[in-house]
Amino acid sequence: MDFYNYYVLLYIDDLTIAAGVKEFEEILKRELAAADCADSVKVLETGSSGLKDYGIEISVYPGDVHYGNLSTADIDEIVHEHFIKGRVVTRLVVKPSEGQFKTSELGPQDVRLQNRIVLSLSGVIDPENIFEYFAEKGYEAIGKILEEKVLPEQVVEIIKASGLQGRGGAGFPTGLKWEFAHRAEGDQKYIICNADEGEPGTFKDRLILEGNPHLILEGMLIAGYATGAENGYIYIRGEYDLSIKRMEKALAQAYEYNLLGHNLFGSGFSFDIEIKKGAGAYVCGEETSLIESMEGKRGIPRLKPPFPGTRGLKGSPTVVNNVETLANIAPIILKGADWFRSFGTKSCPGTKVFTILGDVRYT
Repeated sequence: MDFYNYYVLLYIDDLTIAAGVKEFEEILKRELAAADCADSVKVLETGSSGLKDYGIEISVYPGDVHYGNLSTADIDEIVHEHFIKGRVVTRLVVKPSEGQFKTSELGPQDVRLQNRIVLSLSGVIDPENIFEYFAEKGYEAIGKILEEKVLPEQVVEIIKASGLQGRGGAGFPTGLKWEFAHRAEGDQKYIICNADEGEPGTFKDRLILEGNPHLILEGMLIAGYATGAENGYIYIRGEYDLSIKRMEKALAQAYEYNLLGHNLFGSGFSFDIEIKKGAGAYVCGEETSLIESMEGKRGIPRLKPPFPGTRGLKGSPTVVNNVETLANIAPIILKGADWFRSFGTKSCPGTKVFTILGDVRYT
């Protein structure tokens, strides 16, 4: 294993790509090589930290120094001051509060004040490297369920006990939705991840998908096991190019390591997932409109009842969960319902990811 004097986390998402982060990365690596630092500084790609005010940003370890609002003109100074002379370039450090300079243990103050569950690994791991997800207990939740032979109805009860509510807007209890599908009769059942984030100015699901796609796959696996489904779909907004790319790579890796497919872990449980791209219709964020679209029809909401849990995709029991909802599943299985209830309120436990933008001090 190679060891380096410095590790640089480079945050890459759709917004930083538009800001020129790929050119920044190319020039950074070229400058490091020219300064004979290529063997002592390792540049690693990761997802977004969620701090959109900071434009192109990097974190440097050791020291957890967070530089933000960078341009290619700043690269030479960072290379020669920080990586060669060991001096922090203070003018480029993100300042958590007015007049204060701090290189905190966990990053900018905005992050340190958060209890991150679904975003805990976003901006930390390489989302395109399954081994980095493994290193953070990735796929241990589904492994625990199958190894310990936890019954599907017991998994449903854990999610019910956690109090997790749908994070897509309606706030319907997730465990109850799973229970309806679990009890419903049908030769085929389906799990759908609703990643059709069509609300203008909303992009929190995109950050989750880009930052930790395997977390969503594991949540879908657990949902499939709990409800008796063997097929899942990720209905994703067609404009989310990077999310689609990373999810496609995550799916390929999951199949390569037998985390998806037939007879997982020799348990008899089989589950397959495919991606369906949306065509940009805002209304398809509603679960029954989404199902209509997947069936090749106009995306128009269905009358309820029947609900998707009993009659959804292709007339079969179907669970439609939002990206953020599914991202909570594996942590709940690993840490327990009581742990999840220690966050949030009595009526709405857990954490919630929000997109904040506009004329506010920090976003």
